[in-house]
Amino acid sequence: MDTEAELSDSWWERVKYYARLAIECVENGVDAVKELLSTLTSDERCGVMLEFEDLDPDKFAQLVTDAPQWTEWMG
Repeated sequence: MDTEAELSDSWWERVKYYARLAIECVENGVDAVKELLSTLTSDERCGVMLEFEDLDPDKFAQLVTDAPQWTEWMG
């Protein structure tokens, strides 16, 4: 068994799950997305935002419009 591959798969599944949650959070406002991201590691936050943009470009554009400082949340 390749443990590293399994860890990578579980990390990516977690990122995809949180990306879907972030998309739903947009309806509740920027602070809801920011709060969700604050519970994740910096790697997870970056992965979530990349997946978010791929899954729903329109909502991602809405987030960027509503919170142009979103990149500051990545640190």
